[in-house]
Amino acid sequence: MIDLTVNEEQLKKNIEVAKENNIILPTLEQQKNPELIPDEIKKRLKDIDLWEINSNNLFRITWQNEPKKDGGQYSGVNFVELPSELTGVDARIIALVGKWFPTGAHKVGATYGCLVPKLVTGQFAADFEKAVWPSTGNYCRGGAYNSVLLACDSIAILPEGMSQERFDWLSGVADEVIPTPGTESNVKEIFDKCWELKETREDINIFNQFEEFGNHLWHYEVTGDAMEKVLNKVMGPEDNYAGITLTTGSAGTIGVGDYLKELYPASKVLAGEALQCPTLLYNGFGAHRIEGIGDKHVPWIHNVKNTDMVAGIDDNDCMDLLRLFNEPAGQEYLKEQGVSKEVIEKLSLLGISSIANVISAIKFAKYSDLTENDIVLTVFTDSMEMYQSRLEELEEERGSYKRENAVSDYHKSLMALETDYLLDLSYRDKERIHNLKYYTWIEQQGRETKELNAQWHEAEDYWDSIHNQTERIDELIKEFNERTGLLKDL
Repeated sequence: MIDLTVNEEQLKKNIEVAKENNIILPTLEQQKNPELIPDEIKKRLKDIDLWEINSNNLFRITWQNEPKKDGGQYSGVNFVELPSELTGVDARIIALVGKWFPTGAHKVGATYGCLVPKLVTGQFAADFEKAVWPSTGNYCRGGAYNSVLLACDSIAILPEGMSQERFDWLSGVADEVIPTPGTESNVKEIFDKCWELKETREDINIFNQFEEFGNHLWHYEVTGDAMEKVLNKVMGPEDNYAGITLTTGSAGTIGVGDYLKELYPASKVLAGEALQCPTLLYNGFGAHRIEGIGDKHVPWIHNVKNTDMVAGIDDNDCMDLLRLFNEPAGQEYLKEQGVSKEVIEKLSLLGISSIANVISAIKFAKYSDLTENDIVLTVFTDSMEMYQSRLEELEEERGSYKRENAVSDYHKSLMALETDYLLDLSYRDKERIHNLKYYTWIEQQGRETKELNAQWHEAEDYWDSIHNQTERIDELIKEFNERTGLLKDL
């Protein structure tokens, strides 16, 4: 469970920090239902950019922002349905869009879910400690952003091989940026840096997305509600919700599968990972180019018992589609194949891991023989805003992108996708994957074997105990706001 024990002495100090900086905290209920946000705050947002460093933007941590860069209000859940001309399958593949969060990525929500419980209980010292955000990309960006909005200092930790855009942006937001050796799959090096900080500094509080249940809970509660709203909007009487496909990463977003299985018990949860680092598939290892989905371990917060399938996604397909979707020659060829101008204009909403999610959805649809009455959900975690340099690197490496490249990539990486490297998990397969947690979390990170066993043998009670904490967290947020007195002054 998330520890919600209150440290009253520190809580008083956090309240003073919030009061001095005019900080009002949104509840999870408000993030699910923006109509509950006070009118005065909505009025203020009309003059604030989406990425602006302004504490009122805490109320834009929702899937329902109006899709514009400044002055937006709320207009329902942002989602895109991909046509069969693009996917090659009859199934309806629908993705929630992360671009319209502050920072352009949905991870800003997960970091709020991790930081706020500790802030409103006094377990994090806003007047003294630096919030440490170990990450393979967007999580540390979201954490640094929320930290400055909450008048806290921050330290971002991420592999040195991540895109230059991330480092450029972090340099102006985080108080410290620490690069670690390697690229996307070098998660242990991030953990090692955290241990080094623990042993040498007293002014830090580490929010490790791979083990913080606030990450899982935020997606279960807020992303789950958003997906339910989308299904209610798009499903007809003959339609069937088949399942969700997501790259594992920190296993935060895949927590939404728990929520959806409660509504649709027969639905499936598919976990995607890079084929070049097939940890769940083969207990394997390696490096890959799907930024933001660190591997070589199973996150502590992954409810493996609720995961039904695993798919290996070739990062070559992701990089080829990155060019197909964004280069003029690629977009022109898509137009020739019947993809509408409206859809083509939306392809910049997909970052690299978003493309991996779509590939997973296509594989799932083909493997399951889904029809036009079946719906598959996924997420566009971020957009092209952080990957323009990757396009430039690919051009230097491979030359300019031409029509013949587009023809090859469209048919090879979309139309001809096969169901290879897809595993339909048996009970023992799931247990095997779950047991991999032991080597990272018990041997390396100091977790308890008793809790590891509870995640598996007492799974329903274990995960329900986390899911049932939402109401209490919201109560603590409301009490915090009342004690600052800022709500009364709106």
